[in-house]
Amino acid sequence: VVDNSVDEAMAGYCSVIEVLINEDNSVTVIDDGRGIPVDIHPKTGRPAVEVVLTTLHAGGKFGGAGYKVSGGLHGVGVSVVNALSEWLEVEVRREGKVFFQRYERGFPVNDLKVIGKSGKTGTTIKFKPDDEIFEETVFSRDILIRRLKELAYLNKGIKIILKDLKTNSEFIYRYEGGIKDFIIYLNRDKVIFPTEPIYLSGEKDQVLVEISMQYTDAYFENLMSYTNNIHTVDGGTHEAGFRSALTRVINDYAKKNNLLKANDGNLAGEDIREGLTAIINIKVPEPQFEGQTKTKLGNSEVRGIVDSIVADGLSTFLEENPATAKKIIEKSISASRAREAARKARELTRRKNALESTTLPGKLADCSDRDPSGTELYIVEGDSAGGSAKQGRDRRFQAILPLRGKILNVEKARLDKILNNEEIRALITALGTGIAE
Repeated sequence: VVDNSVDEAMAGYCSVIEVLINEDNSVTVIDDGRGIPVDIHPKTGRPAVEVVLTTLHAGGKFGGAGYKVSGGLHGVGVSVVNALSEWLEVEVRREGKVFFQRYERGFPVNDLKVIGKSGKTGTTIKFKPDDEIFEETVFSRDILIRRLKELAYLNKGIKIILKDLKTNSEFIYRYEGGIKDFIIYLNRDKVIFPTEPIYLSGEKDQVLVEISMQYTDAYFENLMSYTNNIHTVDGGTHEAGFRSALTRVINDYAKKNNLLKANDGNLAGEDIREGLTAIINIKVPEPQFEGQTKTKLGNSEVRGIVDSIVADGLSTFLEENPATAKKIIEKSISASRAREAARKARELTRRKNALESTTLPGKLADCSDRDPSGTELYIVEGDSAGGSAKQGRDRRFQAILPLRGKILNVEKARLDKILNNEEIRALITALGTGIAE
């Protein structure tokens, strides 16, 4: 029901939406839009408002070409709310009159009638969930707050009011900054840069795109995407377009301004996005959602549109804000180095474990005693010296390990280089003490 009012707002006909949680657990949704049409539908011979409330997929098609974009996730409209309600009452303010009709369990109790006059326009729908269908019929205020606040951020300038008549409390949401304000809210407890979130927007082929982003000191990315006010938690083509453009533009800028050395290679997308909070908000006339949960956008054309708008807008932003651009690239390089160090650390751990559990080197002429306190290890250069030493040793407590050539100076070498050296590995294994500081 609220989505219908937001559709009116997105079409430019509604500025205030009010949601009331009533004492009897019913809910009232009021908007100041055009009002659901009340004229007779040519195919059914019934008022349009009745068709909307009793027929699947009827909404959004009245009054001209319908809505340019719509936020209905499952495409079934307010008729399902009506069908699942114990009762529903609709009041339409339109053409100077107030129209009213009541329904019970989806069926009209009376014909649409005029109950008064009004100089305003809009729709009021009041309904109570059917307790014969739902086990839980009490609305969660917290869930409503979260969703209504989200809708206010995604549709800047719309005023959404929630009134809980049970507790006599009121919450008002209106954000002139839209998703920029959303970013500020999400990053409210973090160290941020730049101070003002980056904002990019554009339109192509009736697809509206707006993106806001800001970096924090976190080590993970927080990317949230929406299509026609629906949270696409599983991503989709709009996220793919954003990520590809972001990676390409940052790398191009870094190389162009000598912030990356020629032999460094490109920064990985995951390093560029470390610490990034971003919101992608798009409006698409014909969204195609994938999967059973309808939380992944599948429109192939959207990827290229988002990529193009992000590339153009972000390139301009970086050129105009070189200090911020440098900071983004420095953070990305730091993330890349940290990721590489973590990879090497994992490899070293695996090698250490392998060394500690491996068999003795083949060149080692071991001694028979097992008590290390009374044994000796002689390290000699080359196999020939090893042969002579073996002949002169006491096999009980003297072991011989021949090594090739000049050994690596481990005091000056990195740990990964040390563990790559075959002679050092043989020595570590022969000693059997493992590796420690």
